[in-house]
Amino acid sequence: MSRPLIVIGIVIVVIGLLWPWLSKLPLGHLPGDIVIKRDNFAFYFPITTMILLSAVISGLVWLFHR
Repeated sequence: MSRPLIVIGIVIVVIGLLWPWLSKLPLGHLPGDIVIKRDNFAFYFPITTMILLSAVISGLVWLFHR
């Protein structure tokens, strides 16, 4: 049980260190992401971004779980 927690902690630290470069990626502004803006209302549903991240994370889990 402790090994997965250590791996998750290391991944979070690596993402934190890479954040200045990761924030420049166009994630969240991909074609297919739903954005509705009105006068006092904004609705944002990044469906394409979620599908892409899910595929990448699933691939990484499959790759390292072998």
